[in-house]
Amino acid sequence: MGRCISAHLPKGDISMSTLETYAHPAGRVLLALIFIVAGFGKLGDVQGFSGYLASGGLPAFLAWPAVLFEIIAGLALAVGFMTRPVALALAAFSIVTAFLYHLPVNEMQQVMFLKNLAMTGGYLLLVAHGAGALSVDRRRGGAAFA
Repeated sequence: MGRCISAHLPKGDISMSTLETYAHPAGRVLLALIFIVAGFGKLGDVQGFSGYLASGGLPAFLAWPAVLFEIIAGLALAVGFMTRPVALALAAFSIVTAFLYHLPVNEMQQVMFLKNLAMTGGYLLLVAHGAGALSVDRRRGGAAFA
């Protein structure tokens, strides 16, 4: 696949290795951002989030663990720390929340449902391909997580 893209790049333009070096962490950070922002946003009303959790059938006491998970997992993914297991956990989280809270009953919930499915796909790509060049995992030399 890389050969096809490289063949279409004009001489002197960005190389495929440069694209791989910078696009990979950019994608990882963008996938992490939704959890970082959401987690910090929920800190302002954990009680309200508890009620929302209960509306989907989950116990309200999971509010704090869920908020902390979103923030910690999001930050870990952003820097590329333990990328594969964190991405797998975020994929599971995204698919569960899609089915518990966003089943398509109206257009907005359908969009949210599909957003969660798309995010799950992105996280699964990180599970398959690892953190990429610019990551804590790569610096640590952890083959299991790189």
